[in-house]
Amino acid sequence: MSESLRLVRRRIARIERRGPLVDARPADRSPTGHPAIDRALGGGLMRGRLHEVLATSADAGSGSGFAALCAQLIGGEMLWLVEEPAWRMAGALCPSGLAAIGMDPARLIVGVLPDAAAVLRAAVDGLRCPALGAVAIELAGDPRALDLTASRRLALAAESHGVTAILLRLDGAASPNAAQTRWRVSAAPSVPLAANAPGHPAWDIELMRQRGRPDGGHWRVEWNREQGRLCDWRNGDAAALPGAVVPVPADRPAAARSPLRQAG
Repeated sequence: MSESLRLVRRRIARIERRGPLVDARPADRSPTGHPAIDRALGGGLMRGRLHEVLATSADAGSGSGFAALCAQLIGGEMLWLVEEPAWRMAGALCPSGLAAIGMDPARLIVGVLPDAAAVLRAAVDGLRCPALGAVAIELAGDPRALDLTASRRLALAAESHGVTAILLRLDGAASPNAAQTRWRVSAAPSVPLAANAPGHPAWDIELMRQRGRPDGGHWRVEWNREQGRLCDWRNGDAAALPGAVVPVPADRPAAARSPLRQAG
């Protein structure tokens, strides 16, 4: 077992001793605050289920930002597990970016593991900890370990223990799996606020499929920090820039100063 995995399990055990921060009943839904999206989802993002987010490597930051936003909507402590190839592709999570969507970086544990198989094993362990709110699983491409059986194992663990699984796949192809919803995410322009202040995080999101409900839906949205919800994107002249929305490259000074509790 890798040292990183031992550290992740040790920190999960500490969270279990503290008890859950949210009532993680599997059938609950967490509203996004966007009326059309919540109608499409039947009231909001279903908790205690597996949700898949697809993004290109050029839009890795947008994918990470949306996955983090989903976890923020669910609430509670979050475990973020990433394989090394995806870590090298997307970089480290940026605490200021997480704070921009209302997430407290101190409630996030990051584990970097050598390959997809190790990430998936650790994810199942994390999903069995009801004191967590969500577990993010970040993978690159189409690893052999992520087959239909592995996705069913994630979905079953999430449903059985009420912890939400968010599967973030960078440059991965859509394929059959057990996810409750599948999203495709890309960057949208962030419109400056008054006095040219930094604008809200913004995304182009597509609901590609969902189990038990109609598929389809495409929205351009932004996160309203003051209201704490997703809103329709406001028209602006800016062009969308791919790249870091939440992450920054791991070899930059910002990553070295990160207060995130990283295992690995």
